[in-house]
Amino acid sequence: MLEYLRKAKVVGLLILTISLITTLALTAHSSLASAQNKTSMQPQGTTANTAKMNIVLVHGTAVDGSSWSKVIPILQNAGHKVIAVQLALHSLADDIATVKRAIDLVGAPVLLVGHSYGGFVITNAAYNNPAVKGLVYLAAFAPKEGQSLGNFLGTPAKGFAIVDSGGFIYINQTIFGPALAQDVDPAQAKIVAAAQKPYSKSILAEKSGPPAWKQLPTWYQISENDHAIPPTAERMFAKQINATTISLASSHVSPLSHPNEVAQFILGAANNLTRGAGK
Repeated sequence: MLEYLRKAKVVGLLILTISLITTLALTAHSSLASAQNKTSMQPQGTTANTAKMNIVLVHGTAVDGSSWSKVIPILQNAGHKVIAVQLALHSLADDIATVKRAIDLVGAPVLLVGHSYGGFVITNAAYNNPAVKGLVYLAAFAPKEGQSLGNFLGTPAKGFAIVDSGGFIYINQTIFGPALAQDVDPAQAKIVAAAQKPYSKSILAEKSGPPAWKQLPTWYQISENDHAIPPTAERMFAKQINATTISLASSHVSPLSHPNEVAQFILGAANNLTRGAGK
C-alpha cells in the first residue's frame, strides 16, 4: 500500500510538472504571438515616409508651375512627395496664402523651394510655420522685413515690359529668351515666352514681412550668367541669409536650363534636414 502511494505521488508530481511546463510554453507562445501581431499591425513604411521631406516648389513671375517640369521627376524618383504651386500673381499676399495652403495640404515635414520672386513668397509663407524645416532659394530674392521687389528692380530697358489694360506685366516675347533664358533651347524659350503668366504691377510695391530665413536652415543657388538678378545681388542674398551656397553657370531660369544640378541641390538640402543637421 505504501509503495502504491509512493508511486502515485511520483506520478502526480510528474503530471504537475508537465502541466506547469505546458502552461509556461503556452504563455510564452501567446506573448510572442502578441508581439508579432503588434509589429505586423504597425503602419508599414512609416520610418521611410517620415524620413522624406515633402517638397513645395514656388515659381517666379512670368512663368507657372510647369517651369519645374524637368526638376519634379528627379525629386519624385528620389522618393519625395512634390507639389509645384500655381501662383495667381495678383498680389504678394494672395501668393503667400496659396503657398501656405500647399504646405497644409502636403503636411510636415516640408522643404520650401523658391525661384526668383518665389523667394519673396517663401520668405513670408514659412514664417512661424512649424511644418517647414528649411528654405531653398534659386536665383531668388531673399528680402528683409519691409523691403519690396521695387527695392531691387531698376527701371527695365525700353520695350522689355508690356503692361496690359488691367495693370498686368508681360515680358516682351522677343526679349524673353535673351534676357531670361539664353542657355535654354531657343524653341523651348519661345514656348515659355508665349505661355508666360503675367503678374500684377501692384506686386512691385508690396512689402515683405518678418523673414523665415532668420528661423530656418537655408540654401542658395547663384546663377552666374543671370541677366535678371545680378549675380552680385544673389551673392549678397546668400550671405545675408547665411545660406549653404552653390554657383551654376546658368541664366536666370536655372530650373529649366540646369535641372539636374538644381534637383541635386534640392535633394542635398532635403537629405541634410532628414539627418537633422541645422544651420
